Amino acid sequence: MTPQERVRAAFAQLALSERPEAWITLRDLPSVLAEAVALEARLAAGELLPLAGKLLAVKDNVDVAGLPTTAGCPTYAYHPEASAPAVQRLVDAGAIVLGKTNLDQFATGLVGTRSPYGAVRDVRDPSLVSGGSSSGSAVVVALGIADLAIGTDTAGSGRVPAAFQQIVGVKPTYGLVPTAGVVPACRSFDCVTIFARTLSEGRRAIRIMSDPVLPADAPLAAPPRPVVAVPATLTGLSDSYAEAFEQAVKSLEAAGVVVRAIRLEPFLAAAKLLYEGGFVAERYAAVGPFVDGGPDGIDPTVGAIIRKARDVPAHVLVSDSECLAELRREAMAGWGDADALLLPTAPFQPTIAAVTADPIGVNARLGTYTNFCNLFGLSAVAVPAPGIGVQVVARGFADAVAADIAALIVGETPAPVSSGLPLLVVGAHLSGQPLNHQLTSAGARLRGAVRTAPEYRMYALPSGKPGLVRVPSGGASILGEVWELPPATLGPFLAALPSPMALGKVRLDDGTSVTGFLCEQAGVDGAPDITGHGGWLAYLESR
Repeated sequence: MTPQERVRAAFAQLALSERPEAWITLRDLPSVLAEAVALEARLAAGELLPLAGKLLAVKDNVDVAGLPTTAGCPTYAYHPEASAPAVQRLVDAGAIVLGKTNLDQFATGLVGTRSPYGAVRDVRDPSLVSGGSSSGSAVVVALGIADLAIGTDTAGSGRVPAAFQQIVGVKPTYGLVPTAGVVPACRSFDCVTIFARTLSEGRRAIRIMSDPVLPADAPLAAPPRPVVAVPATLTGLSDSYAEAFEQAVKSLEAAGVVVRAIRLEPFLAAAKLLYEGGFVAERYAAVGPFVDGGPDGIDPTVGAIIRKARDVPAHVLVSDSECLAELRREAMAGWGDADALLLPTAPFQPTIAAVTADPIGVNARLGTYTNFCNLFGLSAVAVPAPGIGVQVVARGFADAVAADIAALIVGETPAPVSSGLPLLVVGAHLSGQPLNHQLTSAGARLRGAVRTAPEYRMYALPSGKPGLVRVPSGGASILGEVWELPPATLGPFLAALPSPMALGKVRLDDGTSVTGFLCEQAGVDGAPDITGHGGWLAYLESR
C-alpha cells in the first residue's frame, strides 16, 4: 500500500469508527495527502525511510509543530513552534502525523474518562473504560486508523490502555526517549511510550525515538532459556483475569521459560508511594499554578488531585524517597537473578459507570501492577494475552530482554539488533557449543551464519578448539556466526583469551570486516589442518 493509499484507508476507517472522542485535533485529508505525496517523492529519490507511510497519532500532551497542545484542557492550549524530539524522529523516518489524541487531563489518570473532550470508550465494549491516560492513542491504533501512536507512561498510562485495547505498549527505561516537548505529569518519572499492533513495529519505533544512551553493558537479548519471576500471590484480580494470567504463565513455561515465584509485597508498597505520598507534589509543580487560577475546563477529579498535592510537606517527600530506596533494595533482592518479571497489566477493566461512581478508588486499583515501574527505574512491554493484558518488566536498560520475552507470549520473532558490536565466532562459541553461554549470558544476540572471505585456514588445536589463520594464498571460506555483543563485554572476552588466540579483523565473503577470533601462526605449528571441512561443526561431525 502506498502512503497515499494508506492515508485514504485511514480516513475511510475514521468515518466508520464511531469513536470521535478519541481525537482532540484531527488534521484534514488534503493536508495529510499532501505529505503522503511528498513522502512518495522522497522514496522515489532513493531515501531510506524505515517508517515510510506509517500513520502516527500523538497524545495531546506531546508537542507537534503546527497543532495545538492542550493536555486535555482547552484553556491550557498553546501552539508549539517545534515538535517534541520523539515525534520529529518518527516523522524524519517517514511517519505521517494524523492528529492529536484525547487523554486523561494533564495525564492524571488510568481510566480515559477525565477529559472535557469526552470519555474515551473501549473499542469492543463502549460501556467499559478504554484505559488512560493515553486513552485516545491506544484506541486509534486498536481501530486500525493509526499504525503507531505516541503515549506517555508515568504510572502505567502507556500499558493499561494497551492491555484494555489488546495491542502492544512499549514503555522504555526512563531517560531512553527524550521527554522534551512533553507537558510533565511527574517530571522525574515521565516516559514517552509507543502503541502498535505488533511488537516488532513497536520496538522499531522505540529504537528510532531513543537517544543513544544505552550503557555499555546493556543486554541486547534475553538468554535462550530465560528465568521469569511471577508473583507468589496475586492481589485484586477478578476471577477471569487470574485464570487468564495463569494461562499466560503456562504458555511461557511451554516455550522453555523457567518460572520462579517471588514476593511482590515490596513492589506493591512502592506503587502506593507514587500518588499516596510525597511524589505527587511533582504534579503540582508541573501545572499547579495554572489550575489554581481556576480556568474553565478543569476536570473536577484532576483539579482536586493537583490542588491537594500543593500541600505536601517537603519532609514527606524526603521520607518517601528514603522509603523508596529501601523498598527497591528489598524488591530487587527478591527478584534475584531472574531476567524479567511477568505481571498482569491491570487487575480488571471497569465500566465507565463504576469510575463515575468512585473516580479515585477505581482508578487507584488499576495502577496496582504498574505504578512501581518507573519508581524503580525499570523497563516494560505490555502485550495482549488471551483474556487479559500482561506486561513483561525488566531491569533498567534491559529493554531488549523484556521485548524478547514478550515476543514468546505473542508468538513473534525477536527483532534484529543493531546497537551492539559484531563478533565472528567459528568454534566453541558457536550456537550449541560449550562456550556459547558466555555470549548468551552477556546479553548477546545472534545475527546469523556467515562465511569468511576465501583467505583463511583452520586448524584443530591441542586445546580442542579451532585456530583460524589468515594466509596470503591457498585460503578457503570458513563457516561461522556473527553475534551482536554489548560493547562492555568485548574487553573481558579479549582479557580472557588464552594464547595463541586473539581478537582481530576478519574479512567476510561479502567484503565487509568484523572483529573475530583468530590464532597466531606460531600457535598452529603441528596442528591438523581441517580447512577442507569448511567449518568447525562439520569437522566435529566427521570425527
